[in-house]
Amino acid sequence: MNLVMVVHGPEVFDAGDVERLIGLLSPRRVLVAGVMARTAAEESGLSVICTDERPSVVLAALSGRACLVNRGKTPKSGRIFGEIVAGRLPGLVHVETSSGTVYRWNRGDRDLAEEIVRRTGYDLVHAKSTGDRGDGVREIRGCIPGEAVFVNGIVIGTATAETVILSGENGALRVVSGLDPKPHGLEKLLRAGLPEIRKAWCKSGPVRSAPPRQGERASRTGRVAVIDHCGHALYREIGEDVCGVLAVGDDTTAVCGHICSHSGIPVFGVVDGDADTIVKPGYAPGSVVVEVQDGRDDDIGWELAASRDLDPSSWEEWVEETLRILAGRVRIVVDRRGE
Repeated sequence: MNLVMVVHGPEVFDAGDVERLIGLLSPRRVLVAGVMARTAAEESGLSVICTDERPSVVLAALSGRACLVNRGKTPKSGRIFGEIVAGRLPGLVHVETSSGTVYRWNRGDRDLAEEIVRRTGYDLVHAKSTGDRGDGVREIRGCIPGEAVFVNGIVIGTATAETVILSGENGALRVVSGLDPKPHGLEKLLRAGLPEIRKAWCKSGPVRSAPPRQGERASRTGRVAVIDHCGHALYREIGEDVCGVLAVGDDTTAVCGHICSHSGIPVFGVVDGDADTIVKPGYAPGSVVVEVQDGRDDDIGWELAASRDLDPSSWEEWVEETLRILAGRVRIVVDRRGE
């Protein structure tokens, strides 16, 4: 078919969809978009190329035949995701494995869509996207009430409706409807820089439902990478020169622990107990997570990042000295030292 598959999200790997579609479609390349998708892809052992870009950016840069492969948490959310991506492209063929559907968005490649349907047995649906709103308002659709809502990788609250509406105006982010806001999360987002809400990365729900797979222990010497409430930026930081990660924030620690579990990189996490349970936990040997007894994880995280040597001779010695510095101010909630 001389096809490029652009794969989004971890579930499509965890469910075995990518492996099956590779067998059916024989793509010449498989490109992976998304942080947790990269983790699931690496765990799968399949021959793929991981990117740091969004699916729409990856697809827009391609010439020739290409399709988007996705498994939404529900068929409805999968369709909504495809519509969002299609709204940023002239046309799109979208393979949605949660429902066994091939969507031909905005008069995308008809021959390609029909060939994929023939090979997979999926249903073909011709659809048209509405495109992005242009009034500084962002709708996050397909939410399940009670699940976490993210903007640029930071949890800003809990969904109370199927659609969360946000507005970026006058240098502030305003919740219009559908969200029980998390003030600490909004503060972190604004501290990182107010995003242009129409272009921000927004999602809802867990970032991955499958547990991580344990990898081999990484190098015990090297640099300590600091990840402060931006777990989605982790892959840009964990090169071969990294011996461990200082993660600041409950959800950031969970994401870093999950990703680094497969990579074999230990994590020193600083949390304060406001986790949103966005990913199944997992930590590489040598990891420690401490909970702040009085105050916020931000304050101790900043203190450690500013005062501790981040180029230690030994990860184990760095952890022990850090625990001595924090004695009486934190309690250990995860301890994988000596493993």
